[in-house]
Amino acid sequence: MKLPNADELLFSVKCYVGAITALYLSYTMGLSRPFWAMTTAYVVSQPWAGAVRSKAVFRLGGTFFGSAVMVYLVPRLSNAPVLMILAMVLWVGLCLYIAVLDRTPRSYLFMLAGYTAAMIGFPSVTDPGTVFDTALARVEEISLGIVCATLAHSLVLPRGIAKPLMARLDATVRDARNWIRETLTQRDDARRGKERRVLAEDITLLRMLSTHVPFDTGNIRWTAGAVRAMQDQIAALTPLVSAVDDRLQALQDGGRELPGPVAEALNDIAAWIDAGPQAERAQAATLRAALSRLAPEIGPAASWRDALLASLVVRLRELVDAYDRCLALRHDIRAGLAGTPRHGARPVRLAAGAILHRDRGLALLSALAAALAISVCCVFWIGAAWTNGATAAMMAAIFSCFFAAQDNPVPGIMQFLVYTIYSIPLSALYLLGIMPAIHSFEMLALSILPVALVLGALIPRPAYTLRAMALLFGFLGTLALHDTHTADLVSFVDTMVAQIIGVATAALIAAIFRTISADQSARRIQAANWKELAALASASRAPSRSAYTLRMLDRIGLLQPRLAMAKRSDDQLAADALKDLRVGNDIAELQRARRVLPAAESAIRPVLGGLAGFFRQRSAAGHNATDFPVLLADIDRALARVTATPGALAARDRAVVALVGIRRALFPQAPDYQSDILPAHAS
Repeated sequence: MKLPNADELLFSVKCYVGAITALYLSYTMGLSRPFWAMTTAYVVSQPWAGAVRSKAVFRLGGTFFGSAVMVYLVPRLSNAPVLMILAMVLWVGLCLYIAVLDRTPRSYLFMLAGYTAAMIGFPSVTDPGTVFDTALARVEEISLGIVCATLAHSLVLPRGIAKPLMARLDATVRDARNWIRETLTQRDDARRGKERRVLAEDITLLRMLSTHVPFDTGNIRWTAGAVRAMQDQIAALTPLVSAVDDRLQALQDGGRELPGPVAEALNDIAAWIDAGPQAERAQAATLRAALSRLAPEIGPAASWRDALLASLVVRLRELVDAYDRCLALRHDIRAGLAGTPRHGARPVRLAAGAILHRDRGLALLSALAAALAISVCCVFWIGAAWTNGATAAMMAAIFSCFFAAQDNPVPGIMQFLVYTIYSIPLSALYLLGIMPAIHSFEMLALSILPVALVLGALIPRPAYTLRAMALLFGFLGTLALHDTHTADLVSFVDTMVAQIIGVATAALIAAIFRTISADQSARRIQAANWKELAALASASRAPSRSAYTLRMLDRIGLLQPRLAMAKRSDDQLAADALKDLRVGNDIAELQRARRVLPAAESAIRPVLGGLAGFFRQRSAAGHNATDFPVLLADIDRALARVTATPGALAARDRAVVALVGIRRALFPQAPDYQSDILPAHAS
């Protein structure tokens, strides 16, 4: 193991300063369990100041919320302990369900509301009259830990998120640029696939990292809007590049050559994008003008090659527009980092609100597993009349919450269990040997310093983060569960047994009822794609294409590590997900276009209905598009009707591009569309 570097030592020192300050204030205020404040300070601490501050806000809210619920419920159910326990179990399950659905820092609010209620409610079951005092003490202790840790990381040489975030942002742009270049030059299929997978992961990681930007201590917080808008624009590039790749392959099938002007335009776009930060924005206007001249006229006699070329030109123009906006936003971010943010119009988001994938089934399963683990501990507690059973139930609640978002929470819980057992000698040494001999806070602070510094320096190392946190939680958590002035060997052993039983129960229940494999998780994500496509096609009004794009990209980012874990990194699932992304955008485009094409609406409606039915069937039984030949005929009839529709040229072209995209995605091996198909009787 390497010795800690300067950044790791600085992080450890800041963690210790925040934690020991919280402990000192807790002792000064006469709180009953001052080590809860120290434990909380370490739980809150993160390498970046913005991450600490963002989590602190939601943790404080969750702590107050969970405490208030227990203060309200416990006195009213004091005469029915079993009903009281049931109410607490339901509350923890509900909070965990919401927390798993919300994959942002805001989820900490709900998670804290759940297990803070467990920390307060279960010890109050046998003595409900003390619930207010217990709740007040826990709120004060936890709040002190949160506030002191936040101040330590914000005031003592704060480490901003700007450097890692901008490195991730620039790497994402670079990966996008590489993928676009490889696509436009059509060099290497394998390399294009690799660049595509890397970009999907980049986008998801960037989105999760950037949630802390508004809370950062540096100038980057002034660029939060531009950072989010640029993420959206990079995400919007993905379906465009995929569509361009598909159209180029279709136009060159059978060894056919691209028209000379098209090949020249592709080279010009590739050269402009490959220039990276040095690319001139003025060049975008020149490229757009050149592409407009390449677009063939779409009419009743238009051939399939004409439709493909029109689709290619439209997607290339959109690609140029999106990359041009990326350049503008990167300039705005650079100005903001320099302390001179632009004061013009705010960056326009492509989508607002919830855009991340949500697995309601997994969230419900997590909530039920947590409720069952707590219930098992409570049944044992009540049946055995165990005086320390509340600790076991509390630990089951805490550890069921900690790892609920993982496909398989068992390894994480088990690692905490193992290192909690490893921490027993250390905890016993301090609780039973060192602390009774200490008679001043200064000596207490010095005695804890070696353990805190060593383990704190390991937290920033990904390979050791979980183990170091488990040892710290086991050590400090044991001190927090005791009155350190009156602890003895019997109470220590009883508490450690309760901790082990609670954590082990959470692991056992998760292993039986909650664990799903990486392959199962990937299939669930794919099924969610198909259900959403069916909903898009059957929507009564035009849906938001950008919100769907971002959510689908998030799913692609979630698929990649799961496919790698399943040893299927080249699985067809990834390619299907990107194809689904294109189809979803084309469906949204078709929904919008049909509103202004009443003459073609009767031909477009069967296509949308057929798509909805196909994806519902695919979600239920895994059918392929080749099982739906009627859908291909409906698409061809719609193409014939749309190309024959007079007026509304912009809407007509959008509809043609959307229909071409859907046909290519679902029926890539079908014979070319023939323009003499009768646009008859679709209704």
